[in-house]
Amino acid sequence: MEVAKKNKPMKKQKPFLKPSSAITKKRSRCDVGSKIFREALLQQKEIEDEARKEDPFSSIPESGVSDDDSDYDVERVGLLDFGDVPETDESQDYNDYEAEMEMLEQFMLKESSMSLSDRIVNKIEKVEKVSAERQPRMNDKLVDIYKRIGEYLSRYTSGKLPKALLSLPSKSYWEDALCLTEPEKWTANAMWAATNIFASNMSPRNAQRFYSSVLLPRIREDIRKNKRLHFDLYRALKKSVYKPQAFNKGILFPLCKSGTCTLREAVIVGSIIQKVSMPANHSSAALMHLAELEYCGTTSYFIKLLLDKKYALPYRALDAVVAHFMRFLEDSRVMPVIWHQSLLTLVQRYKYELTKEDKENLERLIQLQKHHMVTEEIRRELRNTQSRGEKRDPTNQISNPCSYHHTPIEEDRFNYPTVPMEEE
Repeated sequence: MEVAKKNKPMKKQKPFLKPSSAITKKRSRCDVGSKIFREALLQQKEIEDEARKEDPFSSIPESGVSDDDSDYDVERVGLLDFGDVPETDESQDYNDYEAEMEMLEQFMLKESSMSLSDRIVNKIEKVEKVSAERQPRMNDKLVDIYKRIGEYLSRYTSGKLPKALLSLPSKSYWEDALCLTEPEKWTANAMWAATNIFASNMSPRNAQRFYSSVLLPRIREDIRKNKRLHFDLYRALKKSVYKPQAFNKGILFPLCKSGTCTLREAVIVGSIIQKVSMPANHSSAALMHLAELEYCGTTSYFIKLLLDKKYALPYRALDAVVAHFMRFLEDSRVMPVIWHQSLLTLVQRYKYELTKEDKENLERLIQLQKHHMVTEEIRRELRNTQSRGEKRDPTNQISNPCSYHHTPIEEDRFNYPTVPMEEE
């Protein structure tokens, strides 16, 4: 007989099943969590083992050693058989400790009696030695090329420049190559073209070296010989302000420190400062440095020019300029007119930024250092203006002429005044 097949009930499909990707993600998360937990347990066991090694009494149980503890130790250590453990000797442990400490001291930085400045200087010297060793030397071919470039620049007037000169600012041996070209024999046109290249493509530090060693001596020599400056050299001097930091350190400061700066040189260089705009931070740094230099008449002239540019100077720079003038409080010399003019420029341009104490000190100064035309003007500016931190009086229009508001006059076209007519 054929057995009737039973109809198996059909299984209903679950309508909302999670995709296989979600299941695999869940499993992977569980695996990651179990791995993290396992690693944490291993780290905890390692910490406990290190603590037992540091504590010599931790290995001694309170009430003997049980079988379970011995089995646990065997399972924890593994199936390795280390043999009989010898008895420890305290002197041997101490000797081992000393040997380990000696090995550790070899890797530790030993304290030296050198100061921090000595270490920095030694480090700089080592770096300079390494850079000097790595610096490529000029071969005979390059020497010949740059000598011929120098001959070409000695008669240059206009036209293209050699490619070796155009790429010279990027070379590490540019100073040696520049000496081979003999810059003192260049024409004024060549000096302008070279300054244009070096000021545009060099870093401020290298540009400063070029200004102080090549451009400044050439400018002073030309002024001394011809009593004026060549037009192309004047253009080169104007282009040098493209790097204001290099201009200050390579031209302005060496000129003031030399002590031989003539009035003609100061006027020519000062005209560049008047015409060309410089960043305010470089101008304030130049003011602070000039205020700290030893006094010279040309120094007061440059201070006057920088103050006349009316930049928003920081209080630190203004305090340095005030301290520069206060150095002459006990000076018995009769100061020149340019000194009084620079002091008047400071008071006129920055009278609202000076403190009350600074104004009192300056009044004491002008009682000793007097000029029949300038001193009264300085005193008037000091006494009739507000100080730093004080509120300005809006009613005092005379002391602050810039506070006038020139509003246009408004007329009412429907209210014209009557105009008398002439009788016939």
